[in-house]
Amino acid sequence: MDAPWIIPALALAAGLAAALAAWLLARLAADVPAQDRSWLDPPPWGFRLLWWPIQWLAHYLDGNLPAAWLARQDTRLRLGGLDYALNGAQFAAARLLWGLLCALACLGLAGLFGRAGPLAAGFGFLFGFAVPAVWLGDRIEARRRQTFKALPFMLDLITLCVEGGLNFDGALRQAVDKGPTGALRDEFSRLLRDLRAGKPRAEALRDLSGRMDLPAVSHFVGTLIQAEATGMSLGPILRAQAEQRRTERFARAEKLAMEAPVKLLFPLLAFIFPAVFLILLFPIVVKIMASGF
Repeated sequence: MDAPWIIPALALAAGLAAALAAWLLARLAADVPAQDRSWLDPPPWGFRLLWWPIQWLAHYLDGNLPAAWLARQDTRLRLGGLDYALNGAQFAAARLLWGLLCALACLGLAGLFGRAGPLAAGFGFLFGFAVPAVWLGDRIEARRRQTFKALPFMLDLITLCVEGGLNFDGALRQAVDKGPTGALRDEFSRLLRDLRAGKPRAEALRDLSGRMDLPAVSHFVGTLIQAEATGMSLGPILRAQAEQRRTERFARAEKLAMEAPVKLLFPLLAFIFPAVFLILLFPIVVKIMASGF
């Protein structure tokens, strides 16, 4: 057991194992085809940090994940405006990689503080795996709020342009150029690209409705398709749609204002009232204790 060749042999075996692992990783990475992103949007910054590992892992996950789950992820990415930046396999790969990174970070912190490493690693993996899904859900809700808020104003711009003599495509172009930045402006710009590429207007509008998945946008799209099919004038229809969407926005604002006192009830009872009672009762308790009771 004290032979001098044991330590060099172990070091050589460890080096060979590391070289073999590096060679296997290089072979796996070389088998991944390069993705042509010339017509795609750049991924979000959190995905850009790990983009090469995400692409490699997504290549091997694409054929092994359930098709229904991938379809649901693609739908959520489309609702979040990321269908031209990511696909379902890349999103799943990013969730796994962030989970592994958070698990390693929690494992290192647990080792520094002398805590249970496996438990911390499991918690870190679950946290990192869930963060991208929560971020995507927040992005979808933010886009819906922006769309609901900006839709009446964009419809007013389109109505003014149509009544001023422009056709629908020209009015839509002016609304994209002059309208407020946000999800709705991006989707209208994508609608213009589809129309310039030769897609029929009804089909492009239906695609817009599917990407947004909002009742207000669906009503607007259905009205436009019906008006185009029947040959009706767009000006009065667009003005009526703008008024209806504005009324819906005011009704939503009133509903949120009425829900605010109910939502404030728990913070009042749990945090504010106990703090007020402590401030008011503390001098009384001190006086009682000082008097000998």
